[in-house]
Amino acid sequence: MDLVFPHTFVPWFRTVAPHIHAYHGKTFVVAIPGELIAAGKLNSFVQDLAILQAMGIKLVLVHGFRPQVNEQLQSKGHEARYHQGLRITDAVALDSAQEAAGQLRFEIEAAFSQGLPNTPMANAIVRVVSGNFLTARPVGIVDGVDYLHSGVVRKVDAATIRSAIDFGAIVLLSPFGFSPTGEAFNLTMEDVATSTAVALQADKLLFVTEVPGIHEKLDDPESPIDTELALADAERLMRILPRPLKPTDPAFYLQHCVRACQGGVERSHILPFALDGAVLMEVFTHDGIGTMVVDEKLESLREATSDDIGGVLYLIEPFERDGTLVKRSRTEIERDIGHYTVIEHDGVIFGCAALYPYPEAKTGEMAALTVSPQVQSQGDGERILKRIEQRARGMGLDSIFVLTTRTMHWFIKRGFEQVDPEWLPDARKRKYNWDRRSQVLVKRLA
Repeated sequence: MDLVFPHTFVPWFRTVAPHIHAYHGKTFVVAIPGELIAAGKLNSFVQDLAILQAMGIKLVLVHGFRPQVNEQLQSKGHEARYHQGLRITDAVALDSAQEAAGQLRFEIEAAFSQGLPNTPMANAIVRVVSGNFLTARPVGIVDGVDYLHSGVVRKVDAATIRSAIDFGAIVLLSPFGFSPTGEAFNLTMEDVATSTAVALQADKLLFVTEVPGIHEKLDDPESPIDTELALADAERLMRILPRPLKPTDPAFYLQHCVRACQGGVERSHILPFALDGAVLMEVFTHDGIGTMVVDEKLESLREATSDDIGGVLYLIEPFERDGTLVKRSRTEIERDIGHYTVIEHDGVIFGCAALYPYPEAKTGEMAALTVSPQVQSQGDGERILKRIEQRARGMGLDSIFVLTTRTMHWFIKRGFEQVDPEWLPDARKRKYNWDRRSQVLVKRLA
């Protein structure tokens, strides 16, 4: 074994653990296009879903079949017809869709049944349940175009699906629905996944797609992916983006993410199947790798409460151990928790600082400023500093000061000036550790 491995694995696993705890027992609806299967990504993707299920996540999997249906049509010498991005399903297309759905269900169920040694599927027992869970109605005639056997979801049998996933099975849905009279309708994977997620009030809806997400600059595909969009911002984008006609259009999956969040789904994601392990990275890392739409920003900057004591201790302990911070006992943190400001993301504390006022000297000490290594250089330190400054002004203080041995330059760049320790308020000067020889830095508050 590589001797370095424990030193990399253990910190990594500790960063993942809060996500594992947070998602245990949650419900995810995962949607995959037929292009993922055509690209040969099914087996590795299924293995990642098996990992999610092993961690106690309840799963509904929805598959698409656009390229497979088109391939069936081509073999029959029949043209694939679309209008406004939606398939016109005539009798031949409906027959082709049924054939493609049957073949894909067989492939997906076979993939979940493989128990290959030395893979995530080893010793896994994954039961897959399919059925007539969807009631549909016809699209009908729109703008003079008759969509024939194309339909939209009318109702999802959420109670039966919930019973199956609570029992430990993965529910597999094909984009087919039936009317009360038994008529079959070809649906879209996106409509099925979104309707199901809303009906179940799922915790996540994940589209594992041909696109990497929404770029920060919509007209520049080389720009970074916007990893988190508030629902209001996503709705604004939908108003300015062209009407999507194909899956590679920026708004194609975004419109369904917006609809899901409007319907009560907490978070909707767009991520690329081209990246191996995309689902795992999206679920178990801080920023993920695709675009997530949320009803409100998951990251909050707020004053700490007693519920945050454990998170603060967990955050600052490594920095106390290496000498960056002065060690504080749990009793001290519990006593002083009201002095702390924290940055929380998805229920996990990633940054903190405390403000201890000295009203008689009209100054205050900012202590224990800490940002998790996972998110350093992303501006969280500056955000906490600004919040501490706001708190100090609200107390009528004219300045704040810090004592540091290692981060002097960071503070100087942000308007602090070095002073002699004799500058400290008398109450703080009596507790100054002359052996530690901390630098004293002061920032005047305008």
